[in-house]
Amino acid sequence: MRFYKTAWWVRQVLPQYTWKIDTQEPVIFLTFDDGPIPEVTEYVLKQLEPYQAKATFFCVGDNVRKHPEIYNQVIAAGHQVGNHTYNHLNGWKTNDNQYLENITQCQQVMTNQTTTELPQKPLFRPPYGKIRKNQMKHLSADYQVIMWDVLTYDFDAQLSPERCLEKAIAHTTSGSIVVFHDSVKSIEKLKWVLPRYLKHFAEKGFAFKTISDSNL
Repeated sequence: MRFYKTAWWVRQVLPQYTWKIDTQEPVIFLTFDDGPIPEVTEYVLKQLEPYQAKATFFCVGDNVRKHPEIYNQVIAAGHQVGNHTYNHLNGWKTNDNQYLENITQCQQVMTNQTTTELPQKPLFRPPYGKIRKNQMKHLSADYQVIMWDVLTYDFDAQLSPERCLEKAIAHTTSGSIVVFHDSVKSIEKLKWVLPRYLKHFAEKGFAFKTISDSNL
């Protein structure tokens, strides 16, 4: 079963996470997880540019280490970066100390690989959306934890590009935080879905902004 839209009751039960931005303005908050990856992240940047669309990229620390030039391309283009752990860890399957150390390691490499000053309270998104209550308790003072309102399932090989686009459009509303992936697993679907998604909402008068532009 696919959960394209985060249920209202989930947001109520877990209000300490940011699921959606409360706004009546026609604004969408695009996010891309798992990069930076050569060609894939660069493709995303190229698609965003004509629409002056800004997005938030939740980076895996080891990928930042491997591809610092692409990481800096993201920042130079005016996009926001967030922490997605160093090794894409599942919080439910990782002990708390290891998980928190992995996040710190990711933040260190993200800071060290750019001369641009990053926000004092960085953004963090747990891989798979899986994080334990105790892990969150330790993170909350230093990080803003960003979840999502719409999950595109662009990584799902069983989902057709047409269906992926249809569902992404149907569930996106003003203030939606939408998850795409700049990953090898997602690239073929992303090439079909992303340009059409951007065109659809741009023609409807929507803007695309970073999480920090929401003034949370």
